[in-house]
Amino acid sequence: MTYAGPVSADAPGTRTGGVPYTPSGFEWPRCRECAGPMQFLAQVILSDVEADGVGLLSIFMCQNDPGLCDEWDATAGGNRAFTFGADAVHVATSPGDGIALLEETCAVSFEEFDAEDYLEAPERWHKRTDRPAREVLGQVGGRPAWLQNDETPLCGGCAQPMTFVVQLEEGHDHQTSMNFGGGGCGYGFRCGSCGTAAFLWQR
Repeated sequence: MTYAGPVSADAPGTRTGGVPYTPSGFEWPRCRECAGPMQFLAQVILSDVEADGVGLLSIFMCQNDPGLCDEWDATAGGNRAFTFGADAVHVATSPGDGIALLEETCAVSFEEFDAEDYLEAPERWHKRTDRPAREVLGQVGGRPAWLQNDETPLCGGCAQPMTFVVQLEEGHDHQTSMNFGGGGCGYGFRCGSCGTAAFLWQR
């Protein structure tokens, strides 16, 4: 995933920032610890991950009191991830309080890159393209490149390990980027059988 420039907040497709596409009746998630609205980070169109994918993965994280709401943990209540189906055609309305949106909405391009480990890819891509390594925004599919130990979450419905969907970098510009502790990565997962999703980050 590479930075493809700024786009409108309601642009379709895989992107970081903006406002999410959701089914009707969606309620913006709130942090279980501080009760403030979560910040919308990204949506990933599942057909960008697998050929027969339908719907999207949507990721939120609390940024009202960074570091105080355990937003790095998949189950502590400081973040949420959702899988939505083909009915996710409504642009959600941002709540009027808290820190709910990123400062920039970024389009994403996809490039196949031959590397043994995703963590090698940004620097190798920079050398090949002469574009800043920070313009690598992450990867979809494949295997997560953990910065610490493997923390693949278990589905709360079937108790099986979830399927990896996306690894997110903080962003191309530190002034408008996501906050994964400064140099960290976020990890999004889903359970196709149960329709559940999870998110966590490591640094």
